[in-house]
Amino acid sequence: MTLEQGLMVAAVILLIAVLASKVSARVGVPVLLLFLGFGMLIGSEGIGGVYFDDPHLTQSVGVVALVVILFAGGLDTRWSEVAPILKHGLLLSTVGVALTAFTVGVFAAWVLGLSLAEGVLLGAIISSTDAAAVFSVLRGNGVRLRGQLKSILEFESGSNDPMAVFLTLGMIQLATGQVDSPISLLPMFVLQMSIGVGLGYAFGHAALFLVNRIRLEYDGLYPVLTLSLMMLTFGATSLALGNGFMAVYVAGLVMRRSDFIHRRSLIEFHDGLAWLMQIIMFLTLGLQVFPSQVAAIAPQGLVIAVFLILIARPLSVFVGLLPVQMSLRERIFIAWVGMRGAAPIILATFPLVAGIPSANLIFNVVFFAVLASVALQGTTLSLVARWLGLIADDPIREPGLLPQLIEQGRIEDNTVEIEVGPDCSMIGKQVLELKLPPDTLLVLISRQNEIVVPRGTTVLEAHDRVLVLAAPQHRDEVIQMLTAQTRISLPAAGMD
Repeated sequence: MTLEQGLMVAAVILLIAVLASKVSARVGVPVLLLFLGFGMLIGSEGIGGVYFDDPHLTQSVGVVALVVILFAGGLDTRWSEVAPILKHGLLLSTVGVALTAFTVGVFAAWVLGLSLAEGVLLGAIISSTDAAAVFSVLRGNGVRLRGQLKSILEFESGSNDPMAVFLTLGMIQLATGQVDSPISLLPMFVLQMSIGVGLGYAFGHAALFLVNRIRLEYDGLYPVLTLSLMMLTFGATSLALGNGFMAVYVAGLVMRRSDFIHRRSLIEFHDGLAWLMQIIMFLTLGLQVFPSQVAAIAPQGLVIAVFLILIARPLSVFVGLLPVQMSLRERIFIAWVGMRGAAPIILATFPLVAGIPSANLIFNVVFFAVLASVALQGTTLSLVARWLGLIADDPIREPGLLPQLIEQGRIEDNTVEIEVGPDCSMIGKQVLELKLPPDTLLVLISRQNEIVVPRGTTVLEAHDRVLVLAAPQHRDEVIQMLTAQTRISLPAAGMD
């Protein structure tokens, strides 16, 4: 395949993936299912016939993608929404994940004839949830959850992946004899999480300092700066024996709590990058799968998936959330929302790389269980939310004009502040006499520490500072008309 052909194939794949996300929102099927299916379709046993069997490369792609996704998730998490439900999320991402791993592990060891260590390894791999897919389905159906459910599920999905990674690696060490007993994993857990949170907090503040103080000459370099800091956070934390996944998520949270230069555009950049990495990751995981092997373990995989959905997840939610106040209906919905996603499939490659004897069986069972979870829970979320009466009275609506302009950055791009020069020919004229270009509006005038709301009869005076909303193609013309002595860009809107 030539370079040109390769680029065309990559472009077509990305285009199909983007269009698939639109279709998934309309039909209520999580986009994860479509991406994985497309990867299997072009794989070695699909119509594409692309042979791929490289667990090491699949794991590397998955780890990089997970780092990008977690950082973007932290950067997109509003701390004002997280703070009230911090206890709920932490209980679900620690106690809930551990209970899920143990209960599924014991059941899987019995069903599949594995050792207890290998069974709990499978349980650890499948213990994390993917709430991001949940909200793509809910948004596609135009519904909004009541209360703090959305914040709880989003925080859980971002904070439970590091716990699942730790349990997976710990159980691999236990299964391979690198550690003697599960009790020896406890000090390792405390150490890794403490280092991860501490370095994530430190790197988050260091990133804020650099982004705000370095004053780069080219705006396009700021995404490169934050991307490099994200990778540095993960790498340095991992080398320091901490949990790098926790570190990048915490770093993103720390940055989101404060204002920084190009805040909105950087958040959008990392969100877009996270989507790209999800597409690449899902396609790679789909290629790694051999459908005939997955079909061979379908009965066992279905039994484990049903146990996970109907017993293990509800048990972990109800036990984990015992210390907090919450209605029964909300607990039931959180239990049902425990949809599995990309993280378990990525973690299922770890036993393959480690050479665990039952690694292929574990990978295929996890893959089938994830597909079953997505297909069953993902297509019924809105129905269950309505049945439980957890849909807000007003559906999700498109934001108003002003929020749209702020989100798109058009307020910042189209607004300019001009000081009226002392020799300007417009001094003494009324606003209606200025003959401003089309689509141009004088928003307000600052005059000797007073704010003047301009009317048609308002007269311009020397040294007035005029805030003008103008189309980009007319800004220079407006500046020339008012003979601006200075031009000051508005600061980025520091709002969540």
